[in-house]
Amino acid sequence: MEPVDRGNLHFAIMHTFGTIDNGARDLFGLDNGANIQFSLEYGLSEKASIGMARQSRDKMYTVYGRYHLLKQTMDNRMPLSLSVMGGTSVNSSDYSFLIGGEPTFSERTSYALQWMIARKFSNRISVQISPMAAYFVDPNPIFFIEGDQNLYTALGISGKYKLTGKTSLTGQWIGNLNNQLRNNVGVGIDLEAGGHVFQLYFVTSPFLTETYLLAGGNGRPGDQFRLGFNVNRVFGYSR
Repeated sequence: MEPVDRGNLHFAIMHTFGTIDNGARDLFGLDNGANIQFSLEYGLSEKASIGMARQSRDKMYTVYGRYHLLKQTMDNRMPLSLSVMGGTSVNSSDYSFLIGGEPTFSERTSYALQWMIARKFSNRISVQISPMAAYFVDPNPIFFIEGDQNLYTALGISGKYKLTGKTSLTGQWIGNLNNQLRNNVGVGIDLEAGGHVFQLYFVTSPFLTETYLLAGGNGRPGDQFRLGFNVNRVFGYSR
């Protein structure tokens, strides 16, 4: 939830594969290809950062900003941290095959807003609550989404349990508030190694952007989980 430190650059490569329900025949979803996202986030100050990302599904380009409003203190005078994130995404896929013509730039655009409220309860346990909203100018059925609404709202709950100094268990649940789409469920493990953070997880959604995470489809937990992994690296600035 916290922005990148001033002058630092966070680079992330994210992958989510196919569902695991066909077992070893599809190598637990790896044979079905991956939805991949590259992202860069730069720290403008100790409270603000900006970023950009590109998701392969629907060739989505996203620009976003994050601002840290409150920071939890050791003496609990401020018992929690609060950040806000807003972003704009554009679908850049080729729809020239459509008889009625391609969607306009405006019709390809979607917006996301997320509040992140977090508390570190101990050196091992952290919990975050995230009210979220996504808005599609035109929820065209040709897009890789299942919803047909313009506005989507959800409440996310996530947590981390630190096993060792470099290993943590993570989990998330994102419940839809204004539609009948399946909720998002994910569990994973974070591993710190040589300046990188590797994240291995099972999740019910193939999507990696907030707008598609809310409007896209989720499989059933268990047999329709998807294997995914992320690689994170922060490049520091030396003054």
